[in-house]
Amino acid sequence: MTRLFTLTAAAILILSLLVVAAQKPNFSGSWAMDRDRSFGMPGNMQQTMTVSHTADQIELETKLIQPDNERSVKDSYVLDGKERDFTPQSAPGQPVPKGKRTANWMPNGNGILVNEVTTTETDKGPVTSQLTRKWTLSNGELVIDMYIDSAGMSYETKRIFTKK
Repeated sequence: MTRLFTLTAAAILILSLLVVAAQKPNFSGSWAMDRDRSFGMPGNMQQTMTVSHTADQIELETKLIQPDNERSVKDSYVLDGKERDFTPQSAPGQPVPKGKRTANWMPNGNGILVNEVTTTETDKGPVTSQLTRKWTLSNGELVIDMYIDSAGMSYETKRIFTKK
């Protein structure tokens, strides 16, 4: 009888752990960047985001705030791993790049990866850039790591957001 009880308890524990492990994070909410713990962007920039996440769709609006301007950028990700065309943001007066994007859950489901390849036509020919975003939730904070490779330079940014 004791052995049956032990096996039943172990089975319940394993099933509970599998259910918890299978739950994917939901990134929904209003987020404010913690400037002191983030790096890789202009020193005077602040950022907020509003994220709506349902199933495998993420809609977001990002506000980039600097002393002399503020702009809002809307975007969306479909987390199915399929390549999609998208129009990347460009600075005013700059050529508008063309882009391809894939977005999917990380293998263990605890975050997402968004991969983008953009091409901008310039006087000297096309310039291709690659960008990877990794979104994770850690201790109630949204962490977005970005890895950028473009025109002979490569760099990383990290943005840490707290819920507003």
